Amino acid sequence: MHAWRASLLRFDPHGQAVFDRDGLLVVGRDATGRAVVLAAGDHATLAPRHAHVPCTHLPGRILAPGFIDLHVHYPQTDVIGSPAEGLLPWLERYTFPAEARFADPAHAAEVAGFFCDELLRHGVTTALAFCTSHPASVDALMAEAQRRRLRLIAGKCLQDRHSPDGVRDETEQSLIDTEALIQKWHGVDRLGYAITPRFAPTSTPAQLRGAGEIAARHPSVWIQSHVAENRDEIAWARALFPASRSYLAVYDDHGLMRRRAVYAHCIHFDDADRALMQHTGSAAAVCPTSNLFLGSGFFDFAGAARVPFAHGLASDVGGGTSFSPFATMRAAYFVGREGQTKPGLSLPPERLWWLHTAGAARALDLEGVVGNLQPGCEADFVVLDPEATPLLARRTRQAGSLAELLFALIVLGDDRVVGQTVISEAK
Repeated sequence: MHAWRASLLRFDPHGQAVFDRDGLLVVGRDATGRAVVLAAGDHATLAPRHAHVPCTHLPGRILAPGFIDLHVHYPQTDVIGSPAEGLLPWLERYTFPAEARFADPAHAAEVAGFFCDELLRHGVTTALAFCTSHPASVDALMAEAQRRRLRLIAGKCLQDRHSPDGVRDETEQSLIDTEALIQKWHGVDRLGYAITPRFAPTSTPAQLRGAGEIAARHPSVWIQSHVAENRDEIAWARALFPASRSYLAVYDDHGLMRRRAVYAHCIHFDDADRALMQHTGSAAAVCPTSNLFLGSGFFDFAGAARVPFAHGLASDVGGGTSFSPFATMRAAYFVGREGQTKPGLSLPPERLWWLHTAGAARALDLEGVVGNLQPGCEADFVVLDPEATPLLARRTRQAGSLAELLFALIVLGDDRVVGQTVISEAK
């Protein structure tokens, strides 16, 4: 058992921020051996009850939930910042050639190590990640995450058509590999498996149907893919699946929409699509830096409130331009403000932070497990320095409210703010 004394940020069940300027976080083992939050709140109130517990005092620091990245491509670590005219040219020119290298287990292992270093350096303690079509890429990332005790969900890409040699898989074998990887990794320590069609145009109906059948047999696994990212991709999906009402409906028609299904982007939706997300319990991974970089469009936060469905924030590295949750939250604010192509709104900083922590956990069906610092949650947290740079220090010293403090961190913060990332220790 151990305690930390500092300012403390967490969220109540309604998504409202709770902040103790002089807080105490007490961590210990639960009955199963997990390191969990035992108590969190005001130091003066809690300290007498935990006087015997060793305590680390961090004056001037903020303890906050570890960030959750709802959509990230670990094999694209080396193509971040590559110029292209748009999504499809970017895939052809940079992404597919880079991903073909992951047939080599040694290469996959080296990138997996660097990738996990970057997650932790930026305060990300849970991620939903794409691997490549090579089973070795899954093994490499899962083994690295297991070694570091990260809570990680990942899966092998399914892409049996419209993909070049080196990344294209074979329909039947891809489904056999997926089933085997579920048996090998799902539920091991803090790992989870995600059935991962790359996106509808790169899978045959047979592959999508097979993926849906696997999902039905394994209701606790996750599903992840892309949908409605840009208009060229949507037109392609409609031409390939003319019987489906929309691009999103392709996945529903193949049994791939339910709780624990997370779809990246979800930009070009109508209200029928939003209602389908809501009805099935599927969630959106909002990827603002990627959408701005590739010129894909703007996620409609007002639409997601009008016809409510679960959503949270994601980096989408390497289409996304940074591993940093601060960059992602900042870009989400810009995307929300855009009011020419959709209704514009100003997302409160507390809401932005929730969407990258407790809200993202809700989208993953892991509410109360990660993404928060309430009692019972796994003890993944970050130690933040609100004076990490001269400008940030100058601004945060003048913050008159929690909203001003969090917004200054979002607008001016980067990896230098993350002084330490603490991972819940699995027994």
